[in-house]
Amino acid sequence: MSESDGDFAMARSVWCLALALMAQGAAAEEAAPYPDLASWGEALFFDVNLSKNRTQACATCHDPAAGFADPRETVLGHAVSLGDDGASLGDRNAPTASYARFSPPFGRDAKGAWVGGQFLDGRAATLADQAKGPPLNPLEMALPDVATAAARLRENPQYVATLAALFPQAPASDEAFFDAMAQAIAAYEATPEFAPFDSKYDRFLRGEAKLTDQEELGRVLFFSNQFTNCNQCHQLKPQGGAEGETFTNYAYHNIGVPENTAVRAGNGTAPVTVDAGLAANPAVAGAATERGKFKVPTLRNVAVTGPYMHNGVFADLRTVILFYNTYNTTVPARKINPETGQPFAAPEVPETLSLTELESGPALDDQRIDALVAFLNTLTDARYEPLLQPAP
Repeated sequence: MSESDGDFAMARSVWCLALALMAQGAAAEEAAPYPDLASWGEALFFDVNLSKNRTQACATCHDPAAGFADPRETVLGHAVSLGDDGASLGDRNAPTASYARFSPPFGRDAKGAWVGGQFLDGRAATLADQAKGPPLNPLEMALPDVATAAARLRENPQYVATLAALFPQAPASDEAFFDAMAQAIAAYEATPEFAPFDSKYDRFLRGEAKLTDQEELGRVLFFSNQFTNCNQCHQLKPQGGAEGETFTNYAYHNIGVPENTAVRAGNGTAPVTVDAGLAANPAVAGAATERGKFKVPTLRNVAVTGPYMHNGVFADLRTVILFYNTYNTTVPARKINPETGQPFAAPEVPETLSLTELESGPALDDQRIDALVAFLNTLTDARYEPLLQPAP
């Protein structure tokens, strides 16, 4: 071998060694753990590999650009969400994940009524419990079991490194990895990104913004015990106008929502049965007194997270207020659903209606209905204000 050949061989060896060291360094950097639980949770929230066909993540049905609700159009409109298989459709409207962390653990309040939890029926006691649901739901992300979910997590070296770093005492089991995943997603959902409290209403409370006359009328009406019944269920703080209000008391009520016949008629993947609501929660054991009751949702970002009600039956926020108004008006023309041109349909579950709350307060005229809509628009986080439709 000539001297030049030897120099070339040496140079090649050095070059290969350098490439190997670079690759080793890149691999080490790639496998570096996330610095904290919330950072890991953010990655998991957007990870489509946690669904059977690797097409769907938490963010698919809780899109950060759409108020953490599902903006996707399906053959049935926006009412229900499309599953990972591209065909499955649920029977409920995906609620926003905004401000979800403030819901207390599922249980009974001082009066013995059910409150809190996650999902519309509270079947997940906590935010971490909720995070375990969609990956294993056959109509959603559709992984067959915890073992499969853990195997998907182990495909990512950074996830493995993070589990070791943040849960050093955890057993090397599928269940431990799955539990850690859920805790991480819950930690991300507990960050200010999901609950910034920076809407126009919040800025108004801090003296940083002024409400229009119409918005102010809506605010007064909303918090009034004389002119509306809104705050009976959509106020958590003892006093109206307190900072940090989530606009729900996390209780369960049947408000007489009609069946979404369009969903039921077009959905071949969900059983066509009456939605039992809270009574479907295993902890409630099918109690007849809880049938048709659903958790009071937050009104934060409500103007940009339609459609509305647990089954997405109403497309417009004003329609929702008109629906509530049917319990207080005797004028037939005021009982017409503007989206169908027909009277509002009968309740899907008529026997457990919360009539005490629903029939409280006088009937509303159009001016007051529009004012309430205008006020609800002010509950939109600053990042979503460009999504707002012009007030009527």
